[in-house]
Amino acid sequence: MDVNKKTQRNRFTRMCIGEAIVELMKRDSLDKITVSQIAKKAGISRMTYYHYYDSKVNAIEDYLREIIIQYLTENKKRPKEERFMEYSHILFSIEFFDQYATFFIIMERQGLYSVLVNAVNHFMVELYSDHKDMIYRAYYYAGALLNTFINWEKTGKLVSAQDVAKMISESAPQMP
Repeated sequence: MDVNKKTQRNRFTRMCIGEAIVELMKRDSLDKITVSQIAKKAGISRMTYYHYYDSKVNAIEDYLREIIIQYLTENKKRPKEERFMEYSHILFSIEFFDQYATFFIIMERQGLYSVLVNAVNHFMVELYSDHKDMIYRAYYYAGALLNTFINWEKTGKLVSAQDVAKMISESAPQMP
């Protein structure tokens, strides 16, 4: 998608498209969902959909990017000295992404886990582009957090977010 199309003005429309896809994926697999169904659910025209996206996966990837952008925006309000793998940051991450739990679970159940992993990996590459020695630790951390989070959600949150954050922080290697 053209960067110029990603304005705050149209973010609402793109998020509506993403949320419509998530709602429809609760009942049908992504390959069975039509653009007409997405447009109707999102309250837009098919032409508007095609203005932004050329595929359903592209729309999902954009929705996930918007979630990550929101995460980064919220994260900027947190203490600067905090490290990614510290308890407080892990807890923040779990609690933030918990509001999108349905999306993550549906993606995993629909066999679209790779879309999540690719987005997380892309985020880590951007974040640690100046620290080549840290990138594999970043992949380790992000993959572990994503997998743990999804399984915690899928199993009904059998332990608290605080307990999960503590377990992850105690087993994670240290990073800046």
